[in-house]
Amino acid sequence: MSARTFAVAIAIGVFVAGIAYLLLPRYRTTVSVVTTTPPPAAPRGEPVPTAAAPETPSAPRAGAPRAARKPAAAAPEVPVVVEPAAPELGTLRIATDVPGASVFIDRQFIGTAPVTAEKVKPGTHQLNVTAEGFDGIARSIDVEPGPRDLTIRFKEVRLNASLAVVHKHRIGSCTGQLVATPQGLRYETSEKDDRFEVPLKDLETFAIDYQDKNLKVKVRKGKQYNFTDPDGNADRLFVFQRDVDKVRQRLAKGDAAASD
Repeated sequence: MSARTFAVAIAIGVFVAGIAYLLLPRYRTTVSVVTTTPPPAAPRGEPVPTAAAPETPSAPRAGAPRAARKPAAAAPEVPVVVEPAAPELGTLRIATDVPGASVFIDRQFIGTAPVTAEKVKPGTHQLNVTAEGFDGIARSIDVEPGPRDLTIRFKEVRLNASLAVVHKHRIGSCTGQLVATPQGLRYETSEKDDRFEVPLKDLETFAIDYQDKNLKVKVRKGKQYNFTDPDGNADRLFVFQRDVDKVRQRLAKGDAAASD
């Protein structure tokens, strides 16, 4: 090799080395050196503490209890309305317009009014109420399950009487029914000309003739009637006349007739 050729090779080598040096910083990498301080040594005989590993979700082990789920919100409770059972027996609360009246149901003494009769079986029962100085009151009452209030009024005038009779004519006779209430007396018969209805105060004559066994009735400014019992029993005529005459006397004193 000639000296000239050697010099050229040296020059090229230097040129290449310079180029490489200029390009080298673009490809440099920085290496960080991390230094750690070792944990202090544990006392002899004690375990060396280790850093806790971060918790990572993992599938539950076989046989391990599952985590309890959050209970769903409970539906609002709907109140249950319980209908009370209907009573099977009746209760009678009995009062009177005369204090201390004695009360009987089916002939059994209940007490003095006001009084309550409990556990009365539904159905028809006989009620009797008595008070000193007044006629006794007897009624048939229908009892239903549950409570019921009854007021017995001795001071009201009551009458509901009827009697089968024969009306004697001058010639012949006719049959019918005498009916008496506080509002009046009426004769019910198929004979149109003999029918009548008159207030009790308008009875001019209302008396029993035991000898003839008849009841004489004379309407004020009207006809006179002679009634007999179909069986000739004067006692029935007497009881009817007595009951009606008592009511006539009470009404004449100013006592009020019952509204029912």
